Amino acid sequence: MSEKLQKVLAAFGLGSRREIERWIQQGRVSVTTQVAKLGDRVERDAKIFIDGKLIKLLASAPLQRRVLIYHKPVGEVCTRHDPENRPTVFAQLPRLKEQRWIMIGRLDINTLGLLLFTNDGELAHRLSHPSYGIEREYAVRVLGKVDVAQLNQLKKGVKLEGRMAAFTRIEERGGEGANRWYHVVLKEGRYREVRRLWESQGIKVSRLIRIRFGNVCLPSDLRRGQWRELTVDDYFSDCTLSADYASA
Repeated sequence: MSEKLQKVLAAFGLGSRREIERWIQQGRVSVTTQVAKLGDRVERDAKIFIDGKLIKLLASAPLQRRVLIYHKPVGEVCTRHDPENRPTVFAQLPRLKEQRWIMIGRLDINTLGLLLFTNDGELAHRLSHPSYGIEREYAVRVLGKVDVAQLNQLKKGVKLEGRMAAFTRIEERGGEGANRWYHVVLKEGRYREVRRLWESQGIKVSRLIRIRFGNVCLPSDLRRGQWRELTVDDYFSDCTLSADYASA
C-alpha cells in the first residue's frame, strides 16, 4: 500500500513532515532514479535516496518512539546550526543513531520554558500542525496596568499579518509593583504570537515562559538546560501545575 513520501520518511524518524517536504522541494530526495516531487507516493520497499545516500527503510528496526522534554533557557536558539554560533537547544540533547531529534513547537531566543523533542516525525506533525488544536500555555509577565477592555480584545481576537489570532483563556496570576503575571492559552504556534498579541494592545512583555504543551507540563524540578525522557503515561496523563513560575 503506497503512502506519501514525506509521511514514510517521517515515520522512520528522519525528520518532520514539513522538514522533509522542504528537502523534496530542494531536489534532495530521489526515488530509484527519479528526483522526487511533492505528492509522490511510494511503497515501503521503495529505494529512496537523500542527498544521494540510500535510506534503508526495510533494514531499519521498528521505530521505538522517544519523547524528551527540555527546559530551554533564555539565550539558546531553536535551530540545529546557528550561523552566529549562538548556543542551540539541540546541543544539550542525547545523541541518536541513524535518526534525528525533531523539535515540536519552537521558542524564540528570549523565551524560556518547555520544549518537546521526538524521534517520530509523524508524532511531531500531529502535535505541531494547527489543525489538531493542541493547547500551549504560557506564563507572561507584563509591565503596567492591563484593563478589562484590553483583555477582552485579546480573547476576541487581533489581526496579525492578515490572520486573526486570540487567546482562548487568560488568567491573572498576581504580581508585585508594576509587574503583573498572567497565564494565557492558545492553540497554534505562530512566530512570536504571544508577544505580538500583547504588543497589539500596547503592552510590553518582560518575561515569557512556556509551561504546558498539550497535556505535558514543565516539571518544577527540571532545571534550565536539562532534559528528561517521558513515558507514555507522562504524555497522556492529566496535567496540574504545581510550581510558581513567577519566580523563575
